[in-house]
Amino acid sequence: MDTVTRGQLGVCYFPEHWDAADWPSDAEEMRALGIDFVRIGEFSWGVTEPDPGTINLDWLQDILDLLHSHDIKVVLCTPTATPPKWLVDTMPDMLATGRDGRQRGFGSRRHYSFAHMGYRRECARITRIIAAQCGQHPAVIGWQTDNEYGCHDTTLSYSPVDLAGFRDWLAQRYQSVERLNRSWGNVFWSMQYRHFDEVELPNQTVTEANPAHWLDFYRFTSQMVAEFNKLQVDILRELSPGRDIIHNFMGRILDFDHFTLGAQLDISSWDSYPLGFLDQQRDLFDTPHRLHFARSGDPDFQAFHHDLYRATSGGRWWIMEQQPGPVNWAPNNIAPRDGMISLWALEAFAHGAEAVSYFRWRQLPFAQEQMHAGLLRPDRSHAEGFAEASAVAALIREVEWPTTTKGDVAIVFDYESAWAWNIQPQGETFDYFSLVFDIYRGLRQLGLSVDFLSPSMAASRMEDYAMCLVPGTFTCDEAMANALATTSSRVILGPRTASKTGDFAIPDTLAPLLPDAISPARISHVESLAAGLRVEMRDRQGYLHRWREFATPVGDAAVLASTIDGRPALLRRGQLDYLCGWPDSQYLDQMLRDACHAAGIATINMPDGVRLRRAGNKGFVVNYSDKIVDLMALAGNISVFHGSEKLLPSGFAIIAFDAPA
Repeated sequence: MDTVTRGQLGVCYFPEHWDAADWPSDAEEMRALGIDFVRIGEFSWGVTEPDPGTINLDWLQDILDLLHSHDIKVVLCTPTATPPKWLVDTMPDMLATGRDGRQRGFGSRRHYSFAHMGYRRECARITRIIAAQCGQHPAVIGWQTDNEYGCHDTTLSYSPVDLAGFRDWLAQRYQSVERLNRSWGNVFWSMQYRHFDEVELPNQTVTEANPAHWLDFYRFTSQMVAEFNKLQVDILRELSPGRDIIHNFMGRILDFDHFTLGAQLDISSWDSYPLGFLDQQRDLFDTPHRLHFARSGDPDFQAFHHDLYRATSGGRWWIMEQQPGPVNWAPNNIAPRDGMISLWALEAFAHGAEAVSYFRWRQLPFAQEQMHAGLLRPDRSHAEGFAEASAVAALIREVEWPTTTKGDVAIVFDYESAWAWNIQPQGETFDYFSLVFDIYRGLRQLGLSVDFLSPSMAASRMEDYAMCLVPGTFTCDEAMANALATTSSRVILGPRTASKTGDFAIPDTLAPLLPDAISPARISHVESLAAGLRVEMRDRQGYLHRWREFATPVGDAAVLASTIDGRPALLRRGQLDYLCGWPDSQYLDQMLRDACHAAGIATINMPDGVRLRRAGNKGFVVNYSDKIVDLMALAGNISVFHGSEKLLPSGFAIIAFDAPA
């Protein structure tokens, strides 16, 4: 059967929101625009089953037939993100409970606990009904499970159902309560339990709960998400064979392991809203930065997620929702600069996306998302995004599109580490995502293409890269330790790498918890640095901020850089470097340049807001800045394969490297 391949353009469509008389005109206009596929049905449970057991799929069958007649493919969704009111009323304990202990209510979306077995059975039932009737329709090329797991802070739930599931999970994990007490260190503050039924959830304690308790609760919750998703995946593979199974992840949602869930999928996708994210992520982007890129988005935030989610499902990935204009949910909802609606999609293709789908086809005149732009306005006139989507459709068909290749360097990204440092940050500004994002941005400013690896992937694939960075990975298992001991790649560790055991304890031998034969340091103590407090570098530009570690070299480790007070800032032992703090952008730039030079990796000084993604001897260049950029000044060995030598703001070009760069 036909499948979506690289360079396909889609749109999210909600036929149930409109009069069926409008559907033929929509299909005709989509096809004329160059739309290859639509996503349908993620919030349609109340239409499909208006009363218990009363199934109405005629509308879905009709729209599938219509789209198929216009040669438009369909990604169907399971509607489980919006259980209808009658279902909630039959099992009110399916509702999630917030950290404050208050049960959430009906009236929006994502109002369920992943751990509720009754709701899982209902999800399996409705998934089976839809897949049995529509899953082999010739228009259907794929399925999206549910919608945006974790959105609206809905991963962790603290209901009685979750408590019962957590206790059972702990009993299976530890087998005896004595082992749990030892692993958690419950002798502290007289926290010992006599049996698993005494364990409570960690959200309502007087002060902070045991960090090991919290970490296990994150692990339990992440497993609940994976089990919930797999239930649907198994049904879809049975009843709709040969179709790709997809989920749409979100930006900076870290409270479940996307690598675990991605392993169940054929394709990982994510929902990209560059301007909403820029204005929302105040801890990442200060006011001058947000104002400077207010109409284009941050030059690295989207690419970070392109590269991360590409890794979660073995290399295949999509954009399921691409911002088409102003959104409705950010603190401020700014209109994109001309050309950015096109550029965001082209950048995704440059990072290897098979497909980009705009959200949505037509702006709604009612309900919560009525202020969210679409490609059409509510009156069916063309919105600003329509022409830009049309330009993308033409470009991806007319231009010979190089194949995105393996990155120059790799970063190990670990969801458990995000949980650990959220649980016990030891400083108000220490955030795992921010640390990894700083390093990612530093690499991209050097013109480098970046791949992500999970810790388990890194154990077997680290050798594929000349340089690999492992920032803040809280513990190091045997497989990773063996990989670090045998790799010929240059590896940069730290800060906080291997600083805890898997039970969230300081190692007996102090951090980092690495084999003696390769460990470059022993960390005697650490400090978190208040805003404005800096530790200047000696003989280097820049400083450490946010976090510093007091390290003593071990074995034959050499001190490569020091702070002004004479403490090691960067150590090297064999193939391992250890960074003893959080570098500012100046020192990070110098450190990365030195490491790339030592590893034989060529770098390019990228202008502010301009980024490059490699594709063999070619490269894709995107311009988020508001300035014209001379591409020929990037390097002396390039020619422009597509686009202009003078890259305009919001511009996109494909360059060719005439000789190895």
